[in-house]
Amino acid sequence: MLDYETLRLIWWTLLGVLLIGFVIADGFDLGVAALLPFVAHKDEDRRVIINTVGPVWEGNQVWLILAGGAAFAAWPPVYAVSFSGFYLAIFLALFGLVLRPVGFKFRSKMPDQRWRQNWDIVLFLGGVIPPLIFGVAVGNLFLGVPFQFDDMLRITYTGTFRELLTPFPLLCGALSLAMVILHGGCYLTIKTMTPLAERARSIAMGAALAGIVLFACGGVICAQWLNGYQYLSVIPGNAPSNPLGKAVGLLPGGWLHNYALYPWMRIAPLSGFLGYIGAILALAWRYEKLAFMSSCLGIFGIISTMGVSLYPFMIPSSTHPNHSLTIWDASSSRLTLLIMFLGTIIFLPVVLAYTAWVYRVLRGKVTAATLEENQTNAY
Repeated sequence: MLDYETLRLIWWTLLGVLLIGFVIADGFDLGVAALLPFVAHKDEDRRVIINTVGPVWEGNQVWLILAGGAAFAAWPPVYAVSFSGFYLAIFLALFGLVLRPVGFKFRSKMPDQRWRQNWDIVLFLGGVIPPLIFGVAVGNLFLGVPFQFDDMLRITYTGTFRELLTPFPLLCGALSLAMVILHGGCYLTIKTMTPLAERARSIAMGAALAGIVLFACGGVICAQWLNGYQYLSVIPGNAPSNPLGKAVGLLPGGWLHNYALYPWMRIAPLSGFLGYIGAILALAWRYEKLAFMSSCLGIFGIISTMGVSLYPFMIPSSTHPNHSLTIWDASSSRLTLLIMFLGTIIFLPVVLAYTAWVYRVLRGKVTAATLEENQTNAY
């Protein structure tokens, strides 16, 4: 049977896989909504764009639910600290996610142009707010979150929402937004015809270039100006889940320390840059599917870079570094992780299989003629 240390590493990896799956699957939905005012010039264009994601957006959000459920079950203190400290930010992100289905459902209920324009604004906000907020939250992990535990392991958060909006987290939010805009633009080049595809292509190339610049700037800032968290005591992998049982210090440029210890981790940032460079070239050469796959590689690289840079920390504490949460002291019991793992290896392939089948059935471009043929089902 798997030991405690191995199960913790497995669930740290699986949580990353679920987050990557969410951004890849739901990221293009968000990107399409964010691109709606800029790619579509008339109501027919907007209907075409909305119907490229109309049949799949609900299923794509399942990845976020899976990631939230995994965090709750496998890392209870991480779930508790994040939902306490980032409460307003998460509420705002979820509000943005709620705007999207409401916009989809109500936009086509009336033919009035003003009615539809108002719901288009709602859809745009639903595409912009969540990735921006999620990126800001990730940026704050690199700065540390102001929380602490008492002797009974009760959490006290001492920050405010305004303190989350500092320059580095906002840079991460901009990178997150560029990431979904590129992904959505690549998706539209596959699912729409000219001129919509050409407009999406131009914006996607700009988003990819912005992503490269922002990703590089984030790396330079981490190397030159941010303090990274480092263990000062050795914590065994099978240690009990008690975040008060370790010593942690701050080291200038410490977030890059893992790349010296584990050279294989350099694959993560390299994948991010190669994915975005590949997306630009593929878009320029009009290899739409290759551009989309390159965007997926970029997403994998950027999110993996976040995970391996923070490793083994999950939520560092800026006020009490010794209280920071890591994969070794914030997990559920070994039995819980084992039961969850067994369930995952059974059901995750099923989810992947039916997702692949759905996209195969729904392959092909969406046009005005498609909407005319499917008036009862199209938005």
